[in-house]
Amino acid sequence: MAIIGTDTNHAAEVLDTGGLVGIPTETVYGLAANAFNEEAIVKVYKAKNRPAFDPLITHIANQEALQPLVKHVPVKAKQLMDKFWPGPLTLVLAKSDKINDLISSGLSTAAFRMPRHKLLHELLEKLNFPIVAPSANPFGYVSPTTAKHVNLQLGEKIDYILDGGSSKIGIESTIISFEQDDPIILRLGGLSVEEIEAAVGKVNISISSSSKPSAPGMLISHYSPTKSVLLGNIDELIKKHQKDKIGVLSYHKKYPSYPNFVLSEKASLDEAAKNLFSGLRWFETQDIDLVLTENVPNEGLGKAINDRLNRASIK
Repeated sequence: MAIIGTDTNHAAEVLDTGGLVGIPTETVYGLAANAFNEEAIVKVYKAKNRPAFDPLITHIANQEALQPLVKHVPVKAKQLMDKFWPGPLTLVLAKSDKINDLISSGLSTAAFRMPRHKLLHELLEKLNFPIVAPSANPFGYVSPTTAKHVNLQLGEKIDYILDGGSSKIGIESTIISFEQDDPIILRLGGLSVEEIEAAVGKVNISISSSSKPSAPGMLISHYSPTKSVLLGNIDELIKKHQKDKIGVLSYHKKYPSYPNFVLSEKASLDEAAKNLFSGLRWFETQDIDLVLTENVPNEGLGKAINDRLNRASIK
């Protein structure tokens, strides 16, 4: 298993020498490598068993670090950066030659984010290169929100895990691309549609699944635990599956007759988002065959939660 600690100097040394580091962010834990080191980038794909057609997100310390990595920043992209960076927002922009084609999966665009996490920011400030950092889990599986999750899943394949506590948001960043200057949401995430539209006006949403995605998290089946997930009306699903060994992942209602993880007893979407992946992961420890779950209110972070539940339920 990997060493877990809070030493950003050691983490920087590992990255500088081509190693892999599990890193905390406000969204989920990432698997970091030097974005300017091709061998290190390949290690990321291998450690996750991630297909080469699924692009990576490049993480930077500040806006100035973005300039040499892109050809152009649209006006509304700059407005979003000024409003929401650092934070759970990833922007897909025309990349410069400094971004390896392995990162962008051969596309002319690449994804960039400036994360909001004190310990990670301390690490990024010590590096003279950006990092790639997809979620630190086997490809397609539930994303990790603690250092322990990372160690359980990838501890044998990485060199160090920087422990920054539990992820505050709990779901991945929102991803936005641009046609001309018009923003298009490619992945719902930790920054709500409502917040984005308050900053730059109406945005289009294009989260349809693709076999050749232009951004991470767009594959039809994703964020999945090893147990099968059924999405619908929980009470009706219980009636249909009386003979099965079931568990219930509910928004706020309790189901004491079954192994039950409640996302938020106070019906808070922010709390539900933070608990979502931990909840899905909890059922791995239960003697069940099926996880029955339901959509949450489709507003704010609820849209991103429902997106994750929908993809988790598809096999």
